[in-house]
Amino acid sequence: MKQYVTEQLKELSHQLLLLADQTDKIQELADLCIKAILSGHKIIFCGNGGSAGQSQHLAAELVGRYKKNRPALSAISLTVDTSNITAIGNDYGYEYIFSRQLRGIGKSGDVLFGLSTSGNSANVIRAFKKARRMNIQTVALIGKKDGQMKALADYCLQVPATTSAHIQEMHITVGHIICDLVERAVYG
Repeated sequence: MKQYVTEQLKELSHQLLLLADQTDKIQELADLCIKAILSGHKIIFCGNGGSAGQSQHLAAELVGRYKKNRPALSAISLTVDTSNITAIGNDYGYEYIFSRQLRGIGKSGDVLFGLSTSGNSANVIRAFKKARRMNIQTVALIGKKDGQMKALADYCLQVPATTSAHIQEMHITVGHIICDLVERAVYG
């Protein structure tokens, strides 16, 4: 059992080190967010399951604080309003839970992050399509395997992992780095 744990940690460590090859892409995503925030726009997150939890977590890092005591930054997760999610899911279908909310709160100039380990989440794909029509920039955070979100996103960061747990661990790492860069740029 101890050897298995060690192997898992080594595998994840190796994959995290491979993210260094995407430093420019991570900076580009942070710059996109910084520009949106400084222009009075917001950062929007969505995802399912563990990715929903990460969406909430990253929005909270921006609205609350990441490392600095500072004013709130404009961010929201589309995964938190159970009344909206269940009403939209019931009345229109689960695949509309993000796009319908985006239509109500999204504005041109906002940035939408879609987190998905497979890159094929139907409700995130539908939100990306809606975002395109609303002039909202889209960012796909996905795993190593290509998914439909890659082709639909304005920006795509594929982490070098294939298992859901490691993909999610890498997504939160990338998200934290982006939050840190945004916080530093906006508030010094």
